[in-house]
Amino acid sequence: MSTVSASSCAEAVEDTVRRYRNDLIALSHAIHAEPELAFDEHRSSAKAQVLVAERGFAVQPGAGGLPTAFRASFGSGPLTIGVCAEYDALPEIGHACGHNIIAAAAVGAALALAEVADELGLTVVLIGTPAEESGGGKALLLEAGVFDDIAAAVMVHPGPLDIAAARSLALTEVTATYHGREAHAAVAPFLGVNAADAVTVTQVAIGLLRQHLRPGQMMHGIVTDGGQAPNIVPARAELRYTLRADDTDALRDLEDKVAGCFLAGAVGTGCEYDVVPVSPVYRELSPDRWLAEAFRAEMQRAGRSPLPSDVEAAFPLGSTDMGNVTQLLPGIHPIIGVEAGGASVHQPAFTAAAASPSGDRAVIDGAVLLARTVVRLAETPEQADRVLELLQRRAS
Repeated sequence: MSTVSASSCAEAVEDTVRRYRNDLIALSHAIHAEPELAFDEHRSSAKAQVLVAERGFAVQPGAGGLPTAFRASFGSGPLTIGVCAEYDALPEIGHACGHNIIAAAAVGAALALAEVADELGLTVVLIGTPAEESGGGKALLLEAGVFDDIAAAVMVHPGPLDIAAARSLALTEVTATYHGREAHAAVAPFLGVNAADAVTVTQVAIGLLRQHLRPGQMMHGIVTDGGQAPNIVPARAELRYTLRADDTDALRDLEDKVAGCFLAGAVGTGCEYDVVPVSPVYRELSPDRWLAEAFRAEMQRAGRSPLPSDVEAAFPLGSTDMGNVTQLLPGIHPIIGVEAGGASVHQPAFTAAAASPSGDRAVIDGAVLLARTVVRLAETPEQADRVLELLQRRAS
């Protein structure tokens, strides 16, 4: 039987985060200073493991067969909580999505929960999840069984606003490659089959399709290969497109429509083509209602001002592979506000903000709020029983 009162456990986790404050901010800044892209986050992953290893967590590098993933476990209680850390960056603009904050806040929450694991009957699992920006690390870890024993999963993401029950869009990312035939662009262009023209036809078709999209559907892409020299008819050209929709069903509908646009490029120019997924499908977030409301209450207690629940649904916030996790088990992915002078994520100004005093506050607040939310769960018997029952159903 616990010898620690409810208020004492909540205070204990907060005190622990405060005690590690300098270490957590140093971790955030260290990851920020050396941005690494999807599946190549070797230094960042290693940095995220140091503090929990020193605390006595059992660390398993390479979890799920992904070299930059890890699981770090502490405790032996029946209620197993997963705290998700992200640490991949974006090309050229670094940590403009603030994953350094995510990693440090997750480490802080895990360290705090370790202090009360015995009292609350917890097993705390810090899960290092690579390649959120592109590659679907969490989806791959789900398939590999890394979340099989997790009763509930939590994480926090920085953004321009405080949002307790954040939503996201389902996502598919694909590469379309066209294969034609080279020729001299002036001497014998009639001998060529122009793959770059196939890209143009495809983009025109996609542009025309936009008028007929459902609300919530969207698509955006870049040309990653358009030829090598203007006097050579390009034999190869490539597009990379992201498709998004409010939910997975609407995403499938959009995929079918865009498939016709990719085909049009090939038919219109005589090219061969192939379309290859870049990563697993990202499903839409489905935050656990009780956990989200508990996090909202903790935000308010900490002096933050989350958007009202009837307003936050109007703020889609990109896409995340945490959606796949929340579709399978109780979880939350709240947004913690960072002051960035009006900038939002994926802008250079947010890169700077992610290592600013406001970003540092988000690290500490994020860790405290996650840890206190988990304490609320563990100390609410009907809710702890609920997530454990859902875990048993998944296992059966």
